[in-house]
Amino acid sequence: MSRTAFLNIIVIMYSNNNSFIIERGISLNKLTVAVIFGGQSSEHEVSRVSASTIISNLDPEKYYVIPVGKTKDGKWMIYYGPVENIKNGEWEKFGTPAVLSPDASQKGLLKTVGGKVKLIPIDLAFPVLHGKYGEDGTIQGLFELAQIPYVGNGVLSSSISMDKAFTKIIAKNAKIPQAKYVEVHSEDLKRIKTTASKIEKKLGYPCFVKPANAGSSVGITKAHNKEELMEGLKVAAVHDSKIVVEEGIVGREIECAVLGNRGHVEASCVGEIFSAGEFYDYDAKYNNAESKTVVPAEISPEKQDEIRKMAVKVFNAVDGSGLARVDFFVENETENVIFNELNTLPGFTPISMYSMLWAACGKSTAELLDNLIELALERFSL
Repeated sequence: MSRTAFLNIIVIMYSNNNSFIIERGISLNKLTVAVIFGGQSSEHEVSRVSASTIISNLDPEKYYVIPVGKTKDGKWMIYYGPVENIKNGEWEKFGTPAVLSPDASQKGLLKTVGGKVKLIPIDLAFPVLHGKYGEDGTIQGLFELAQIPYVGNGVLSSSISMDKAFTKIIAKNAKIPQAKYVEVHSEDLKRIKTTASKIEKKLGYPCFVKPANAGSSVGITKAHNKEELMEGLKVAAVHDSKIVVEEGIVGREIECAVLGNRGHVEASCVGEIFSAGEFYDYDAKYNNAESKTVVPAEISPEKQDEIRKMAVKVFNAVDGSGLARVDFFVENETENVIFNELNTLPGFTPISMYSMLWAACGKSTAELLDNLIELALERFSL
């Protein structure tokens, strides 16, 4: 079978009471994996590209893959067809409505065809839903209800890590160095001048204004003065009712990938981000070819070890499992390592750092996906 297309070969079996049909892929001892992509967040397009990479690299000798997309308005559909249509968005024209059953006795997808409900059993879910409802613990809770093993972090670690304010509380408790910050809520914007004055007094300029629950640098602005700060607060409030404002750190942007479950977590080599813009926002990340990443980063072995150890410490502090990308700053003047953010569902696009870091360690994308699936099954069996 080509890695760029799928053939839907099925066996139909009627239940005893004829109330539903069980539809099974002819797996020949393959693991049936539902790759779930799209979603309702601002990272919908990024998710589709990540899913295309994952589907194309899952070994067809090991896995029977069922692509399951979520439209921007939240509609679930099973899609069988060229992977390219997932990337360009054309998949929606050919999808069949379906939902993941929360019934633990079914462990599968339900789709209605010709007045009959078809049950499609799955062995494992591979969520590739970036942002809201995808990496915030929401869909992970659905997998838990359905008792279906799934790749990545659990409900608690996903929800904590999605919220930048809660991540900072955990990091502080674990004595992990991080930038000074101020937490702001939407009601604080009713007194926006007073709020901005308090922020600038504590943090100074420049500072970064971030929605607490958003990824891919969506809604982030850099403020150099009070007017820009107030405007940045308004921009962030469009994306979330909670906002985190951080002091600006002058230093190198370093990222590290982690892989594993508690008790055995590996950290990759580290990479460095060079943004074409003033900072690494959504446009610089995905739309500006001048931005670049260097893997491995040109950094001393001692500093790299320090970063790798801190990445594992952060991952364990949030009770992580499966995978994460941990972002840091290395200050120019002091060379101190400062924790920035934790991403529990990093991208798998051609420019995404997570798979690039493991590739630099000699691990191909196909091997990495095998590892993630093995870790998911291991965690579910505990």
